[in-house]
Amino acid sequence: MTPDTAALAPAPATPASIAIITDAWHPQTNGVVRTLSTTCDVLRRWGHQVTVISPEGYPSMPAPTYPEIRLALTAPGAVGRQLAKIAPDAVHIATEGPLGLAARRYCVRRKVPFTTAYHTQFPDYLARRTGLPARFFWPYIRWFHRPAETIMVATETIRAQLREQGLSQLTHWSRGVDLACFSPAAPPPPEYAELEGPILLYVGRV
Repeated sequence: MTPDTAALAPAPATPASIAIITDAWHPQTNGVVRTLSTTCDVLRRWGHQVTVISPEGYPSMPAPTYPEIRLALTAPGAVGRQLAKIAPDAVHIATEGPLGLAARRYCVRRKVPFTTAYHTQFPDYLARRTGLPARFFWPYIRWFHRPAETIMVATETIRAQLREQGLSQLTHWSRGVDLACFSPAAPPPPEYAELEGPILLYVGRV
């Protein structure tokens, strides 16, 4: 996944309407938001119509112990009505929170195919936050993702972990590099060019 147009595949002949449902969205700054933002930019550049259903459109409250994340407060039917109005050609549920759960409910009940992504190690995260064993939270993850046509994962490690949990419809969704910002052919910024080497670079998740 790279915003560099030279590296992108040709745009499809028929643009599609795509709905992406996510509980993680701006103004948050994290890997999920960056991934989805870049994905939306590329899809729109290809000519697709992308609708993001996020906490922005609903009343919300801070997540316990993580106030930067807003949890949408809405009746499950509200998300379903929004999806019905959009009538998208494709539905992608990016997160397992309230909005993702409502979208899953709508799709399962109406037999609408959808894809999901496993971005966050929720069992481990919740185990650290609650003090309960991670195994307590895996049943929800399995239940949530099992009806998906495809579960997108960023690494082979995550693919192997989900396969151990009995989820088999897994697709590797790798992360790319923005060649407009990072290119071995480009000259280094002046503030780096004058430094004595070797130069060590840390590349974090965000």
